Order: sequence, then C-alpha cells, then structure tokens
Amino acid sequence: MPADEPAENISGGDGGGGAFAAFDAGDGETRAEAVVDVLGELYWRKAYGGQDAFECLVRTVLSQNTSDKASQPAHDALMARYGAGDDDTDAGGDDDGAGDAGADEDDADLAAALAAADRDELADTISSAGLYNQKSKTIVALADRVVDEYGGADGFDEFVRSGDPDEVRETLLDMNGVGPKTADCVLLFAGGRGGVFPVDTHVHRISRRIGLAPPDADHEAVREHLEAAVPAEKCGFGHTAMIQFGREYCSARTPACLDGPDACPMADRCDRVGVDAASGDIVDPADADAAAD
Repeated sequence: MPADEPAENISGGDGGGGAFAAFDAGDGETRAEAVVDVLGELYWRKAYGGQDAFECLVRTVLSQNTSDKASQPAHDALMARYGAGDDDTDAGGDDDGAGDAGADEDDADLAAALAAADRDELADTISSAGLYNQKSKTIVALADRVVDEYGGADGFDEFVRSGDPDEVRETLLDMNGVGPKTADCVLLFAGGRGGVFPVDTHVHRISRRIGLAPPDADHEAVREHLEAAVPAEKCGFGHTAMIQFGREYCSARTPACLDGPDACPMADRCDRVGVDAASGDIVDPADADAAAD
C-alpha cells in the first residue's frame, strides 16, 4: 500500500487530513467489522484528524441537504472571501476579486471574520450550496458563539481536539444548526477521535439494507449499532468508505445487486433488505420491514 494518497480520494480532497490506517482487512469479529474490512479491500484505508475545527464545522453546515458537488464551490468561495488564504483550500473567486475581502492578513481568524460578515454578502458567496439564506444565518450565529466562548477559531480547535469527547459532542449538539452528523464529522475530521462513525444518508441506507442495524433504525440508532460493533480505529474509514460504496455500488435506486450477485463485492454479506432483485423493486428498508409484518 503506497504512502501517498491515490488518485481516487475518498477523504474529501487534499484538505481531508489524516494518514494511512494500517489495519488488517478480513479478520472482523463482528458482522459490521467484517463489512468495513471488505471496504478496506476496496478503498485506501485512512485515519482522520487534523482539519481546522471551525472550518470543518462550516464545511459540514454547507454540505447539509446538498451534494459535495454543490457544497465544495461554496466552501471554496467562502474561504477565498473570509479565510486566511489557506493553501489546503482550492479557493475560487480569484477572477472576481472575492478573495480581497476579509482575507488580507495571513493570521486572519475565520470565526471572527464570519461573525462580522454581512449576511446578505455571505449568502451570495455560498449560494451554490443551496438553502443559502438559512445557512448564512447559521454560520454567522456559530461564528458569534465560537468567538464569544473560545476567543476564535484557534480556541475552538483546541477544545475540539483536547476536550472530553462526550462534552465536545454535547456542546456541538447545543449549537444552533448542528445535528448529530455534523457534530460527529467535526469530532472525526478535526478532532481525529476514534470510535466516531458519522451517519449520513448513504450510511443510514446501506447499514439497514445490509442488515447491520434494524430496518426501522433512525440515524442515531444506526450510529450506536455501528460504533458498538466496529473497532474505534476503523470507524472513521468505515464512514467515508461506506459513502463511496453507496455512490459506486449501493445507490438508493439502482444498487449493483440488481445486475446479479457478482456485480456487488458485498453480496455474500448483505441481507438486501428492501431490494427485490427479481422484480427490480427498491423500497426503504423500514418500508420493507413494515410490509413483512
């Protein structure tokens, strides 16, 4: 396994942070761990941590209810206008002067800049992410709180990285606009915390479809099942790899198994809850479970 990140990157780009995670695939002691080990044979195994906590929080807010394709340009534009010119961000906006406002100082504090931002201007900057009026309101409120309680982005970063994980998660969940997935992503990608398995739409669907969690489990119940069954050092990779698996093989409407068991590398470990390969009908696992009753 090469030390460098491969061309196909499931970590969120050059700014994803983290390093190769050398765990043995194929020796899972639980079914969920065995599934993650299969993913470890498909994708570059990676451990996470190292992102700036406040930027990570902002990035995750931007990603809510939209795709990476839509949220990434919004993040880049935001960093170009309000950030400190971080080399890890492929910031756009050079041609329209977007980088001229709020980013003149190399040591500019992103939280302070966003706390002072004009909301209409911020909304326009992040418009590609959708729901930009609500997201701009959330981001400014989060920035205000981070500046008031932690003195800025650096203080917040220290809290996320060194604070008690349960306290950090509870604090994040107390912030307006921050749900469980957002809190867990900050703990994972910024804090580098082991045992954190964020549950997004892909993870929620796939875990129940495979049979790793009850068909009617909500996002929090799925998280609890996965974190209890997957070793701490494999949880972060399991999250990103399951997302990639959902995009490549186990999509919501056209899972690969419709083309036969040989089309999916997870075929021998999957219950295919809600998937009728004979008819091609696909329903949410919870609906399939209710129909069976």
